[in-house]
Amino acid sequence: EDLVCFRDIRPGAPHHYLVVPVEHMGNCKTLKTEHIPVVKRMMEVGKAVLRRNNFSDLNDIRMGFHWPPFCSISHLHLHVLAPASQLGFLSRLIYRINSYWFIT
Repeated sequence: EDLVCFRDIRPGAPHHYLVVPVEHMGNCKTLKTEHIPVVKRMMEVGKAVLRRNNFSDLNDIRMGFHWPPFCSISHLHLHVLAPASQLGFLSRLIYRINSYWFIT
């Protein structure tokens, strides 16, 4: 009801989904302490979608947000990528854990 999930149009991994709140939220810089439950639910939905699509190794996933100004849209969206071990060279850069442009 409050979240939607769909495939990324430019996938960086065999499984690449975006989990998005229906209610407009700016970007990860606008998050506050009261948004923690929403972010946790976004992560739960991402994992559930992976399981529903026959991906079970939840130790081989990457989830995170692009840090402004590296966001393509100004609506909060969680990237869910799997298997992380199969990210290509460019995807490893774009979705690098806790880099200047991508936070987990």
